[in-house]
Amino acid sequence: MHLFELTRRLVDIDSTTGHENEAAHFVADYLRTLAPDALALENAAPDRPNVFAAWGQPRVVLSTHLDTVPPFFPSSEDEITIQGRGSCDAKGIVAAMIKTVEGLRTEGLSDFGLLFLVGEERDSTGAQYANHHPRGSEFLINGEPTENLLALGSKGCLRIVLEAQGRMAHSAYPHLGESAIDKLVTALHRIAHIEWPHDAILGPCTSNVGTIAGGRAPNVIPDHARAELLIRLVSDSVWVRRAVDEACAGLVEVEYVLDLPAVHLGTLEGLDTTVVSFTTDIPSLTAWGKPYLLGPGSISVAHTDREHVAKRDLERAVELYSQIVKTLLLL
Repeated sequence: MHLFELTRRLVDIDSTTGHENEAAHFVADYLRTLAPDALALENAAPDRPNVFAAWGQPRVVLSTHLDTVPPFFPSSEDEITIQGRGSCDAKGIVAAMIKTVEGLRTEGLSDFGLLFLVGEERDSTGAQYANHHPRGSEFLINGEPTENLLALGSKGCLRIVLEAQGRMAHSAYPHLGESAIDKLVTALHRIAHIEWPHDAILGPCTSNVGTIAGGRAPNVIPDHARAELLIRLVSDSVWVRRAVDEACAGLVEVEYVLDLPAVHLGTLEGLDTTVVSFTTDIPSLTAWGKPYLLGPGSISVAHTDREHVAKRDLERAVELYSQIVKTLLLL
């Protein structure tokens, strides 16, 4: 199957997070035609399998994720690009990695593998499972949209839920109640004025209030309010957690639901580099070897209704992945 056809076939499978089963089985069936020495479908969660394949002893493993953010929309293409959910994040990368392996096999090479994971877009479920089942690899090439530049580092991720409790009352008599929304807004205001850490390579730590909800009716003092935040870390989370706890003290309950540290990554001579602000599965794959990060496509269109990847960038990714694998096998 041609690179572009394989990309579209993958995009046309709805694998929004939690629903990766069909995509995983499609990839596994395709890989069986390449006669790997080892092929495994392993449930990281019920009906959500990771896919692993190896040719020889997998010193170098190419890895990315099968899940996408919602909403699903199918593929289309023109002369220049392939569009659709996951086209650049990260099904085009899945296709490029598979075609890389096909090319390496025709050259008679071995000792590499593929690892395709579930759940990266939410909580790295697949990566956490895989980290408890390593295959002895020395190097990990992770695929995310970096515009085919080798990333020097990527920011971490701290996902937070804030819960405020109040007391209901008639809004005409606010002194009889206690507004949970007022508490939550005060806490969010304090968080917004935290001076976040800065890293010389990764830049500033940033924060986003992604969801907010609360209350029952305009004429009822709200007894409950909730917000979800995502903070992009430039180190570990110790200082950030302390600052958030202090800002929220006496106002809201704080729950830390995901904590992935920032990482500094490997470089290779002759490859152009970049720094990315998004988070990857790499912090959850520490048992899979020294990490590198590169992939086709731009993060600026990932997670949007304009998601696409340039065909020439997919082709270039195959060349770059092949080059990197060959370089690492010589180390």
